[in-house]
Amino acid sequence: MRMACKNDVDALLELAALTAGGLTNFPHDRGVLAERVAWSEQSCGVIIDSPQDEFYLFVLEDTETGRIVGTSSIYSKIGVRWPFYSYKLSRISHVSNGTGRHFSTHILTLVNDFDGASEVGGLFLAPQARSAGLGQLLSRSRYLFISQHRERFGSTIVAEMRGWLDGAISPFWEAVGRKFFDSEFHAADLYNATQGNQFIADLMPKFPIYTALLPLDAQSAIGRPHVDAVPAKAMLEAEGFVYDGYVDIFDAGPTLHARIDQLRTITECRLVGDGLELPLPGRNQRLRARNSGLEFTVSLEALES
Repeated sequence: MRMACKNDVDALLELAALTAGGLTNFPHDRGVLAERVAWSEQSCGVIIDSPQDEFYLFVLEDTETGRIVGTSSIYSKIGVRWPFYSYKLSRISHVSNGTGRHFSTHILTLVNDFDGASEVGGLFLAPQARSAGLGQLLSRSRYLFISQHRERFGSTIVAEMRGWLDGAISPFWEAVGRKFFDSEFHAADLYNATQGNQFIADLMPKFPIYTALLPLDAQSAIGRPHVDAVPAKAMLEAEGFVYDGYVDIFDAGPTLHARIDQLRTITECRLVGDGLELPLPGRNQRLRARNSGLEFTVSLEALES
């Protein structure tokens, strides 16, 4: 795993074509990908002592073939360029003493609770590379980067999971977002990824949404990850992330969060020589991080006997 460079743009575009859409932080758009590579390179080159508005893009390279088989990213501080919106799922109860009736349901409230947090996202591994611990390499390398550059990140970190789709249809989008944006889910999601989300503030309802008023398929999609995101969710939870009712405003996929200094990788890695080492128990392997900034790399290595 290494930092992305401008020569990776075409390979990243090919990789993005395999996602079938829905990954806001990794859109199939050459212009956006080129901008993000440049943003990442610029972010690595600045000297800072606190997060401002940096972005770090990583690629997973097969050292035998030179092919790019995966990618992931980190935003140092969200809510800077535009507010970071989530829905917060909470319970509300109504009681009528006159009739003796009690009604309890959930509501979705539009919030900006994670403004100022760091965010991991854009994780995608090519289907042919989903073995041999490469998912852990791609995911946990980001936390080794954070540990190696701790001053560049805040105290909280979030991860948005791709939400449930019924075929190519998002039941939640059809029930909620489409009513206000009058566009297909993937079109709105791509616009959000490439142009920002001010349109959300302009058009989305400001009042809570009673989930009981939504179709059953939309209700069941709230907080439910896409089938392809289930392994990534499990890795996040093993890392220390939790889900407590925050969901994406487009497809209602779960948003997980954690305290950075309590992440498993952060607490288990150790300083060795010119970098960090993270043993992988049960695999007889380790992740070895070297260097910093644009020269930062992480390799998956066998443990020395």
